[in-house]
Amino acid sequence: MDGALEVQGVDVFYGASQALKSVSVNARKGQVTSVMGRNGVGKTTLMNAVAGRVSPSSGKILWQGKDIATTAAHTRARQGIAYVPQGRQIFPLLTVQENLETGFACLARSQRRIDAEIFDLFPVLLQMRHRRGGDLSGGQQQQLAIARALITKPELLILDEPTEGIQPSIIKDIQSVIGMLRDRGEMAILLVEQFFEFARDLADSYVVLDRGEVALAGTGDSMDEAAVRRLMTV
Repeated sequence: MDGALEVQGVDVFYGASQALKSVSVNARKGQVTSVMGRNGVGKTTLMNAVAGRVSPSSGKILWQGKDIATTAAHTRARQGIAYVPQGRQIFPLLTVQENLETGFACLARSQRRIDAEIFDLFPVLLQMRHRRGGDLSGGQQQQLAIARALITKPELLILDEPTEGIQPSIIKDIQSVIGMLRDRGEMAILLVEQFFEFARDLADSYVVLDRGEVALAGTGDSMDEAAVRRLMTV
């Protein structure tokens, strides 16, 4: 299916410890799929499996109809999968401009440019394009990390905890950008989030993980909020 991710019955082990147990989740173009759950239930492992950072021991990861479960991470990036990891992982000694240009690596030479739209979405980055990444606030670094992913022109955008450690005003800005990207219908968005209201408000569909398994799943408009909250409470 064009622009669709289908994770089917994926198991992931770290040594003898099983991090994911037969996990299935879908993400469709023009939709946000929110992945929720407490700390340590396998959310980031699932994102790493989709992005190619860890290998499943079984199950399938279908991207646009092809199983990419054994495909290298850099190849997936060239196939339109962009990952904004937890903790942002920008380059602190590079400028904002240079951080953005690291996204060129998976693009053809003719596509290696920073579109004006990037700065339309994140105006602060235009003002700070010559500042070093490490000098930005946490919220500004998160905007930079998302912008860097968008440079690669993804069809699947993976966001792992984009609100972590960020001031409320920038959380609203990021929520607005994610909603705008979704509404354009050009990409599927897979969102890991512990801030319940943020994940709920953006979710077209959702899954809740518990101890490495899917405990709840459904569409955003049919979400049982009380049940989801119980599974997110420590």
